[in-house]
Amino acid sequence: MNWFDRLAAVEELEDAGLDAALVAECEHAAHRAVGREIRFSTPTFRSYSGCEVSGCGKNRFPAFSVTAPGWALMCDHCQAGILEPMIPAVTPEALDRQVRDLIAREDLRGFLLSGGSNRRNEIRYERYYPVVEHLKRDFPHLRIAIHSALLDGARARSMAAAGVDTAMMDIIGARETIREVYHLERPVEDFEATLAALCSTSMEVVPHIVIGLHYGRLLGEPAALEIASRHRIHSLVLVVVMPFYAKPGLFQTPATRDVGQLFLEARGRIADRPVLLGCARPAGIHRRATDAYAVLAGLDGIAFPAEGALAVATAIGRPAVQEHACCSVRTGQAIRLQRRTTAAA
Repeated sequence: MNWFDRLAAVEELEDAGLDAALVAECEHAAHRAVGREIRFSTPTFRSYSGCEVSGCGKNRFPAFSVTAPGWALMCDHCQAGILEPMIPAVTPEALDRQVRDLIAREDLRGFLLSGGSNRRNEIRYERYYPVVEHLKRDFPHLRIAIHSALLDGARARSMAAAGVDTAMMDIIGARETIREVYHLERPVEDFEATLAALCSTSMEVVPHIVIGLHYGRLLGEPAALEIASRHRIHSLVLVVVMPFYAKPGLFQTPATRDVGQLFLEARGRIADRPVLLGCARPAGIHRRATDAYAVLAGLDGIAFPAEGALAVATAIGRPAVQEHACCSVRTGQAIRLQRRTTAAA
């Protein structure tokens, strides 16, 4: 039985409209997927529940914003909406107090430090580094990730010296997207220079690529993949633009087939390192189809998996684990998952 026929038995994909030719293309490249473990990540950036995978129910891996909801660029695709569920930490003292409180009360395993950038797409974290250093000294088990934004080599080294484990940044491969969507006058080369600076440190570097960032059209994504492939990254995270945050009518939703095709291209280009599907992507049936393609294309992880993702993995013979952490971070405390309902054999 081919993959497309197997997926017909996955109830959650009944109306997903998966493309038979793309599913066949994924099956043709099955050596990239079958038997390769897939990790379902469920951090506490927001609430999550599902029939196949449960939420963690505690603040085990929260996100903090050093600017609260403030973001100078106010990019067209998110309008700072991504910061809303994060815990405000506008002073180093507030970050230190809240992290230590969560360690005392709950099973905190780590956290993400983020915030809104300035008009040059930079975030000044320097005053937070003594707190990060002291937290890592007092609680060596903590895994600390950070959204770096754009920076130079000196600032990347300071970030690593403070004890940050994982650095994340967006790669944009088209100058038009940087100018029109980000409202930023910086070249593509500045994004690659930031990636190079981060990769010159001891941190695990996990760049992100937003599929459909140019108002729902795919434009700079192949160039961004090429940039990622040229550097010593730890892993790559793909996300899909979410028109929910944008002004009505400004963005179209990328077709799931186009998204799945890019998953395959990313898997082929970044064959020797993890490629992950991150938190951001459209909801509903679009999400179910997107997540199915992520499993079929051989991606290594999915954050907040949609219903049916585990069933798809089971149908094509992929073992699955769950971890209560950001998809970019491994805490070493994964839970092996088993499909609880019948999927195709």
